[in-house]
Amino acid sequence: MDVSWRSWLANEGSKHLFLFAWLSLNVWLFWKTFFLYYQGLQYYYLHQMLGLGLCVSRASASVLNFNCCLVLLPMCRVVLAFLRGSWKVASRKTRRLIDKSKTFHVTCGVTICFFSALHVAAHLVNALNFSENYNEDFLALNAANYRGEDPRKLLFATVPGLTGVIMVLVLFLMCTASTYAIRVSNYDIFWYTHNLFFVFYMLLMLHVSGGVLKYQTNLEEHPPGCFNPNKTLQQNMTVPKALEDLFPTYTTEPFPEDLAVPEPFAQDSFVRICSEDPKFQSHFPETWFWISGPLCLYCVERLYRYIRSNKPVTITSIISHPSNVLEVRMMKDSFKARPGQYVILHCPRVSALESHPFTLTMCPTDTKATFGVHLKVVGDWTERFRDLLLLHSNQDTEILPMFQQRRYPKLYVDGPFGSPFEESLNYEVSLCVAGGIGVTPFAAVLNTLLDDWKCYKLRRLYFVWVCRDIESFHWFADLLCMLHNKLWQENRPDYINIQLYLSQPDGIQKIIGEKYQALNSRLLVGRPRWKLLFDELAKCNRRKTIGVFCCGPNKISKILHKLSNSNNSYGTRFEYNKESFS
Repeated sequence: MDVSWRSWLANEGSKHLFLFAWLSLNVWLFWKTFFLYYQGLQYYYLHQMLGLGLCVSRASASVLNFNCCLVLLPMCRVVLAFLRGSWKVASRKTRRLIDKSKTFHVTCGVTICFFSALHVAAHLVNALNFSENYNEDFLALNAANYRGEDPRKLLFATVPGLTGVIMVLVLFLMCTASTYAIRVSNYDIFWYTHNLFFVFYMLLMLHVSGGVLKYQTNLEEHPPGCFNPNKTLQQNMTVPKALEDLFPTYTTEPFPEDLAVPEPFAQDSFVRICSEDPKFQSHFPETWFWISGPLCLYCVERLYRYIRSNKPVTITSIISHPSNVLEVRMMKDSFKARPGQYVILHCPRVSALESHPFTLTMCPTDTKATFGVHLKVVGDWTERFRDLLLLHSNQDTEILPMFQQRRYPKLYVDGPFGSPFEESLNYEVSLCVAGGIGVTPFAAVLNTLLDDWKCYKLRRLYFVWVCRDIESFHWFADLLCMLHNKLWQENRPDYINIQLYLSQPDGIQKIIGEKYQALNSRLLVGRPRWKLLFDELAKCNRRKTIGVFCCGPNKISKILHKLSNSNNSYGTRFEYNKESFS
């Protein structure tokens, strides 16, 4: 197989194939249910009464049940982190599929929105049909109370109708607040509206309990299309040939000798005689079967996460870095994490409900229990959090001694949870590209290599960090220099290739004097020439698989993704990975 084709299949191709398969599965389920109900209506001679609206509404409902069942599974983060561990899932390809959980969640959400619109449109038609085509023969099947009833009563004065209207409003809020523009501009709106999913599911369980759909309970005593001598004679009620397999076969009963056989029935090949009127009973809500399992799993996981994170952490130190970056170092009993993972921070004094994810920049090891995160102060939550932690909001870079620390607010940590960057140590060669504060996932990797690099599969690391201002490099300048010096002392200077880029220079600048001389020689002005970089990597690592990891602006991510799928003449394959919280 051609290298470019394999790279495309490993990166972008798998996504396209999944979307095609998912679309095909939903379309197949829709049409399968549609024809099943359409044949049933023909069998009962109700297709003229109800039309195609009922078929479309039931077909779209089956697709909605399927997607509402699966949309919660990617949000079971503890389960995914459990499966994400290398000892649980041995295949790297399988673990990379788990990393697509957010894509799967979004795909299910979009599918729910589309088929919800179709479901609503079908029920608007159904409301008109039930009102105008009131059936005197099957009173139990009528949703309306009388012919010509106002359809708005069916929509706003019944349990299925009213819950459906409220669900549409909730779904509209969730969908609009999930757009990229709102998530970036005001994450609080996205967070609060997305938590309305619990209201949506409760309404969904009430929505399907209205008992609108019914089935006949006495098929043997009253076969569909039968002849009842006590009622008006119906002509030519022979069951269509294509529908005979859907229902059990009933033995033909002869007419009584003293009853004259009507001419239309004498011409038929068989006659079915009923002994009583049809009886109907409401269906048990199938939706409950679909959503009860995933909903219970999600609730159990949330309960487990609450119990696991109900004890506040011990904050050991606070470091204020340049460019509005705050470092928080903490300790927690029995806390274990792998480089590349992230945690969710919750500070009740900042917000009683809000929680935010942050990548671990320092993981606990066998020798130290401290772990830490770096957070950039860019919003209301981080601003309030910074003001609570720092003695003075205008402090310069410093580690506050323990005797100077005030009483820190309670901070709760939920996690850790898995991310694609856990794989960076499982490649023989990895390319890590960071943009600004996007360096945080790689900081944990660098800290881990500083402790011990020999126990991992990784044998060469290309580290590219792009920042707008020179001060941002101070965040991890000490860490980079310590790792560089350690590898030189162990005669492995080629283990890591560091490239620092200052995208918006302000004259000729250096990081800091003699202390960071190793980094000064690796500081370049301008932006990386990505094509040349990939060509160099392919040439130096012939016929190898290189893991490409990116955490930064979408513009850089798209370029790296495209280059990872491109062809090269050295047989080198690139596998692209990207971190994203938004």
